[in-house]
Amino acid sequence: MTEPTLHDVACNDAQGGHRMAYWQWGDAQSAHVVICVHGLTRQGRDFDVLAQAIVARAGGDVRVVCPDVVGRGRSDWLRDPAFYQVPVYAADMVALIAQLHGEHPIDTLDYVGTSMGGLIGFVLAGHKELPLPRPIRRFVANDVGPTVEPAAIQRIGAYVGKSGQFSSVQAAADAMWALSTTFGPHTPDQWRALSQHMVVPASERSADGAAKTAKTASAGPVGEGAWVLHYDPAIGVPLRAITPEIAAQGGAVMWSLYDAIEARTLLTRGAVSDLLSPETAAAMTQRGPRATLVEFEGVGHAPTFVDPAQVAVVTNFLFD
Repeated sequence: MTEPTLHDVACNDAQGGHRMAYWQWGDAQSAHVVICVHGLTRQGRDFDVLAQAIVARAGGDVRVVCPDVVGRGRSDWLRDPAFYQVPVYAADMVALIAQLHGEHPIDTLDYVGTSMGGLIGFVLAGHKELPLPRPIRRFVANDVGPTVEPAAIQRIGAYVGKSGQFSSVQAAADAMWALSTTFGPHTPDQWRALSQHMVVPASERSADGAAKTAKTASAGPVGEGAWVLHYDPAIGVPLRAITPEIAAQGGAVMWSLYDAIEARTLLTRGAVSDLLSPETAAAMTQRGPRATLVEFEGVGHAPTFVDPAQVAVVTNFLFD
């Protein structure tokens, strides 16, 4: 299986609901489900390499699901950007898991979350009242902790939603690389593979700029022309509204959720990450689920799980 299949799930919100798209790899009838959730400005195709490795390691008997969090990729955009928040994203994941369970019962539920996806995972794994069909068994938090460094928030907030059009996929890839060197070394082919799903033809945007629905959008960018980034520029609005007081309150909530996690937990960190500090990472190994920490040299925020050594760390954790 070299390409995933595209699906969507209906999610509730205060403004009439929205649809979240997700990419599915492996066996749709498998009782072992692995959810992989991306970072703030990314989308579900980030996990193509990892998803295929997970399927291969499982001998095909696994269902890997990689959602495009609302406002990204093939998912709808929210009418009010104030709702681009972790609680909404977590509720959408609960709806997704319920739909998957309804299609085929889940016996084993694992979760991989990069950056924002990891924060969503803290809610899913740490909130005991959520109606999950199974508790999360194994949890991978990729370069994120309950405390997020303010400098990283400022760095990311400075560029989110401020890009225009690109003349080609390669031009977009080059522009994104200038902002993403902290991801660590990638070959040109690896970076283009990651970048091609980060842009969509401008024709896939409606007159007011909103994304077309998951069902009507094409499965992926092809050819050249006018290209725009896949996500709603407004996803940066809540981020830029974060004050030190709000950050401290959010960190306290996230620590309480982290401390309640019972899933076996792996914490992966870019050794020069500016978002997950060494101090926070060390604390995560000593409290809550006492995560096992693996650091990748020469990488900042965040490891992409494209490098074979990074991929092996995750697959070994999920299947040992």
